[in-house]
Amino acid sequence: MTLDPIHVEAIARLAGSVAETADDSEHGAFATTVWEQWLDPLTDGRGQQVIEPIGDQRLQHVDIDTVALSDRPFPTVHGIDSGTINPTAFKNGLVLDLAHAAMGVEPSDVDAHRTRTIVATAHTNDTTQVTDGQWVDYDEGHSEYRLIRAPQVNKYAEAVVHALSLYFAEGHHALEHADKVEDLLILDGPLYPKEILTWRDRTPELEELTYEARPKRVLEHYIRLVETFVDRGVPIAGFVKNPSARVITSTIANKQTGFEAPWPDDTAFFTRLLERHHRDADGSGPTESRRTDDLTFSSWFVSRGGPDGTMAAAGDALGVDRRLDPELYEVTFCIIYDPRHDICYKLEAPYAVTRDDEVRRQLTTQILSEVAAERGPPRAVAKADELARISTAEKTSLRRKFEAQFDSESLRTYDSVRWAGEDL
Repeated sequence: MTLDPIHVEAIARLAGSVAETADDSEHGAFATTVWEQWLDPLTDGRGQQVIEPIGDQRLQHVDIDTVALSDRPFPTVHGIDSGTINPTAFKNGLVLDLAHAAMGVEPSDVDAHRTRTIVATAHTNDTTQVTDGQWVDYDEGHSEYRLIRAPQVNKYAEAVVHALSLYFAEGHHALEHADKVEDLLILDGPLYPKEILTWRDRTPELEELTYEARPKRVLEHYIRLVETFVDRGVPIAGFVKNPSARVITSTIANKQTGFEAPWPDDTAFFTRLLERHHRDADGSGPTESRRTDDLTFSSWFVSRGGPDGTMAAAGDALGVDRRLDPELYEVTFCIIYDPRHDICYKLEAPYAVTRDDEVRRQLTTQILSEVAAERGPPRAVAKADELARISTAEKTSLRRKFEAQFDSESLRTYDSVRWAGEDL
């Protein structure tokens, strides 16, 4: 049943009452104040620098058509992604997720596209049911799979098996095939496994878990990956399609400034800064009409707050040995705003890459050109996403195979039936 007009009108009036109390007229000025006065550097309540600019701090823009047709510094680009079936609980007590990692290449490379890494992570409270497996080759040696056992937790079993599968498959696949990358590697997502790094902030149980062998091993893959690319002199980056960091906004909220950050996260803050509007005919001020002819972007920053603090020079990297100067692993980022979709992307790279002015310029130019031309993520990233994605039908089929193998049905909820369109 759809809403009747009388209900729609009531909802509109309700929205109007919210609008009366949500005045954002001063948010733009406050965003400018934060940008101009607080980020060079931004310190937390302990005096530690959590955000620091690299080079000149600037907000920039470039014509979309011009940059789309510009020469790209990197002739070939490799992207990597991992897709999962999503955590599945079974009636016998098992909780399992399976991840499938693939590499996309632009221009296309059929051999690279063929190789896959599959990791299944299982959690059970019965220590006799699941043991770690070894890597097994298949598809004539082009691909491999492995079963791993998740550390035991009282809660968050689904989150644990999901993160371990996703990042173990992606990190291992990237490391195993790093020698195929000649010019640039882009991870589909953050530079490091931030979902695991956020465990420390959730509960004491998950904080302790981050130091166990399996989560440490996952992070170690990414640390070794950075080292491999630094040694080879090939840039590595992460392209975050849905950034949600709160390093800037949470630090502002905790500072003794007398201000509360009016934005829910850093993406909203940068959107406010980077969005541009047409001006009135007399030039007196901006209109509500958004300009869509330019991509706008920020300069680069080092991030040492939130999950990025683990990989800061002063962080502990979960106890993983870092073979290079710890400063070189620090997360650096810039923000790109695409007005055609009114969204921000976050480009991350280790400081080892972005400390070089020319490499930093090349990386920025490459991504701006691809975003402009593709109206979205770089093509190699989009290819990796397509190759790694497990469709809804495939997820259903795999779960049924697991049920047969485990001789146990998966636990279902009404929503799983409702959204899958299955019969009760």
